[in-house]
Amino acid sequence: MGNNKPSSLKFALFTGTGAFFVAVFFSFFSEIVLPKLQMIILSFFSLLIVIFVGIIFDMVGIAVAVADEKCFHAKASKKLHGASQSILMIRHAAKVATFCNDVVGDICGTVSGVFGVAIVFQLAAGRPSWDKSILTMLMTGIVAALTVGGKAFAKNKAMKGSEKIVGAVGRILAWFERATGLNLFAFNRRRDRRR
Repeated sequence: MGNNKPSSLKFALFTGTGAFFVAVFFSFFSEIVLPKLQMIILSFFSLLIVIFVGIIFDMVGIAVAVADEKCFHAKASKKLHGASQSILMIRHAAKVATFCNDVVGDICGTVSGVFGVAIVFQLAAGRPSWDKSILTMLMTGIVAALTVGGKAFAKNKAMKGSEKIVGAVGRILAWFERATGLNLFAFNRRRDRRR
């Protein structure tokens, strides 16, 4: 138990620092870049992408938390693409769920709100006669409806098809490792072998 505390603290510091820089980047994008986009449709498209990314990562985090690694053992023994990555994700579900739900999911939720405000200012600048307060309320409702509705749908999918989702993500990670030469689970693989 005691040996896990430094690792947990290191992971918490890493994710917190990463979340800070990602949030700053997206805030910069929403404050500087987004208002300069001439086409309002591009701003809406950017907003939808952020919401969609948050929903997808939320679904992955839930799927990893409820998936059973036993169904991947036979696949891993046959060395099927992505099976070992899927097992490692499930074995380290707490960290994966923290990254997907708390880091990416929460950042996307915050950023989508900032994007919504930036779009309101764009609309108000183009239509000075429109009431900014009403636009803000409408945009807040739209963002909330898309986010909450999307996550409710994704959560249902994650609970029912957790193994399929984890398997798909495992294959993506395996492809990424092969394409880049990076070993995303190098430390975890060594530690799991010692158990």
